[in-house]
Amino acid sequence: MITSEEIKRRLWNGANELRGSMDASRYKDYMLGLMFYKFLSDKTLDTFRIISKMNGVTNDELVDAYTNSANEFGTQFFEMIKSSLGYYVEPEYLYQTWIRDINSGDFEVQKVTDSLNNFERTIAISDENSDFVGLFASSSLDLTDTALGSNLNERSKNIKALILLFADLDMVKLQDGDILGDAYEYLIGMFAMESGKKAGEFYTPRQVSEVMAQIVAKSNTIRSIYDPTVGSGSLLLTVRKHLGKDDQRLLDYYGQERNTATYNLTRMNLLLHGVRPERMTIKNGDSLAEDWPEDPKRPNEGVLFDAVVMNPPYSVKNWNRSELKVSDPRFEIAGVLPPNSKGDFAFLLHGLYHLGQNGTMAIVLPHGVLFRGASEGEIRKRLIEKNYIDTIIGLPSNLFTNTGIPVVVVILKKNRELGEPILVIDASHDFTKVGKQNVLQEKDIARIVDVYSGRIEKRGYSHLATREEIIENEYNLNIPRYIESIDEEIPHDVDAHMHGGIPKKNIDDLKVLQATAPDVLSNGLRAIRDGYVELVKSIDELTNEVLSDEKVISKSIDMENRINEYIGKYWDLLRDIDDKSNLSNYSKEMLEEIKNILSDFNYIDVYDGYQVIAEVWEESLIKDTELIAEGDFYAVARQREPNMVTRGSGKNKREEQDGWNGTLVPNDLVERFLFKQEVEELESKRTEYDEIESELAELIEAAKEEDTDENIALYDALRKNDEDEPMDSFEFKALREEIKNAEKGSMEYELLTKVDDLLKNRTSINREIKDAETQLKNEVQDRILSLTNEEIDIIMYEKWFGNTVSEMIKLVEEPLKAELDILKELNERYSETLEDIDAEIAKLEAEFAEMVSQLVVTK
Repeated sequence: MITSEEIKRRLWNGANELRGSMDASRYKDYMLGLMFYKFLSDKTLDTFRIISKMNGVTNDELVDAYTNSANEFGTQFFEMIKSSLGYYVEPEYLYQTWIRDINSGDFEVQKVTDSLNNFERTIAISDENSDFVGLFASSSLDLTDTALGSNLNERSKNIKALILLFADLDMVKLQDGDILGDAYEYLIGMFAMESGKKAGEFYTPRQVSEVMAQIVAKSNTIRSIYDPTVGSGSLLLTVRKHLGKDDQRLLDYYGQERNTATYNLTRMNLLLHGVRPERMTIKNGDSLAEDWPEDPKRPNEGVLFDAVVMNPPYSVKNWNRSELKVSDPRFEIAGVLPPNSKGDFAFLLHGLYHLGQNGTMAIVLPHGVLFRGASEGEIRKRLIEKNYIDTIIGLPSNLFTNTGIPVVVVILKKNRELGEPILVIDASHDFTKVGKQNVLQEKDIARIVDVYSGRIEKRGYSHLATREEIIENEYNLNIPRYIESIDEEIPHDVDAHMHGGIPKKNIDDLKVLQATAPDVLSNGLRAIRDGYVELVKSIDELTNEVLSDEKVISKSIDMENRINEYIGKYWDLLRDIDDKSNLSNYSKEMLEEIKNILSDFNYIDVYDGYQVIAEVWEESLIKDTELIAEGDFYAVARQREPNMVTRGSGKNKREEQDGWNGTLVPNDLVERFLFKQEVEELESKRTEYDEIESELAELIEAAKEEDTDENIALYDALRKNDEDEPMDSFEFKALREEIKNAEKGSMEYELLTKVDDLLKNRTSINREIKDAETQLKNEVQDRILSLTNEEIDIIMYEKWFGNTVSEMIKLVEEPLKAELDILKELNERYSETLEDIDAEIAKLEAEFAEMVSQLVVTK
């Protein structure tokens, strides 16, 4: 049983091992190309199996039967396969034939080249199969490239290893539930991370795609979608993911890509995700140079789409090589051509031209489009006057691998109501750091989409900019003009610094404390003069009283009850999952419901709670529900799989099994819940071992100090380096020699035998620890096979939801603690008054005068 996560990990690890020094952006063409050819071969054989009703046969038997039928019926047989599938791979050129050749020692690289060329010749030449034309062009898959190996033998070895990487994967089965497509997308993303600046040619980061897709998917019924700079097709597929099943089935995909290798990648990606060839129209071409697609029924008119998404290259220079004029219908609306030095608005206008009247367009662009002047300023003004700009979303910097600049997502519509303001969102501060990249978390994406959907104004985050405001700003849409960053720093109060006390206005600003525990706050303060108070209790006392307040406890209990009820509902549902296709729906449903529950509580961050559930899915449920959907919950929980580890290095590097892991149930939780006594005994031994280590360390340090008893007795027993300097351990042979020479009953003898006993005990206990660890490890691994249903329930509940209730209760406490921290800061800020400072100065001056008076001048 293999999950999508395991497939992703295995394929990426294999890619890293096999590509050597080849650039990731280049190697992806080979790896993803051969992976796709395996898919074509598997689909061909699976179609033959269905037609011939050969269920239950082995893969080798199926290949043999396919070969025999092809030899017997020839062209008529292949036409039958093609009429059902749309294409076919001849027996001689099947991926499975390559594997047989490898196993028999008859493999030649030329066979792979011949196979790819044969598919091109026999299938991709007909009009109805245009989606396959050029997929395996030599420009993308040149198997003579010396980067694959400096000579034929090296290339053959590396290509064989790559072929074998996919050998045991059933691509047809993996396509169910989009596992294969997800793995393909994952590899594209990982290659993008490795490719650096080149990644921008073919990949939009997942979290940016999610923001755009979730917004676009909220449009009216979407039957067609277009990406003029389609890259790998990830934006099209991400939008699809957020549509209903019927909409997905009826969706038509259009895209254009200038780079031929990336164009091939797009088509493979869509096909692997189960997009039928007749539903996809992808073109290899330059979107700006010549308009496409045109409506075949109305020449010179562009096709209109329900949704347009794009992540074009930023600020492209010399985009107008075709010397287009403003009369080009795409640019007529603007009344002026975008500058040839920056193609940002050229891409925007192209996409807008193809947007249907009721559609939604989302485009990623650099911030400059919001404020640059000259012709770009004219275009921006025209778009605003036409009421096409709907929303501007500022994103953090360093989201993309190919640029560190911050970007904006611009949402455009043609059916906005007159006078409707433009929503401006500043999401540039919401991210987490992952390595060198900034990443939007699930809560950040959800916050953006919710604010967009509700057209919500939120101080410091979003604003509805009216036409009057925009005109006042001379059509400049730069985000800081409309959203002022919130300054978290509390202004200093001069009077409080001079005379002490905390300003009452600062206390009034503690809104959460004032609303939740006003009596506790009031009882902890005392007025010292008009407008100023002081603390009469310590912050620790106040914190305890606030968190123990009846209202806070009641709110926490209410939260606990609501979350336990929520968990109980999904605990029952998730254990009974039997359909992989519904997994994403469960995730969406859980996330939406937690938002609704948390929205009933005042003064908590709903999106922090949203993130808790998102991480439960990311860390456990994605993999586990996939496994459960393939079998019974309790049966899967009693299964285990080999724990494979990498040992050795270089030529000796190898994969070996080191015990077993629970397929569903984690070994460490089995150990924690079912082997408590054994764990306690083991911890006791480890504590004893640590105490001996500590005692030995003290004796070693003492032995290094001159003129100590330990130095006299133990120095010669210390291990020395090449310069005869003492190290941090005893040398057993030298110790034994020193004991033999020492007088029994002497101080030296007592210290030496003490060290000897400690070393012996350490060795003995270390052996006991290792034996106990091995025994416990084996018992845990065996215990997985005989877990009871009740034990599985306890362990899996802990795995999925062990910390969820406490994390949600923290949401109640955190805003209170944050304001108590502010109170503490204010108290410390104004604790020292001007009078105190003057007194301290006077004291120091007096002390200095006293010192001066005692100075004696000598000759």
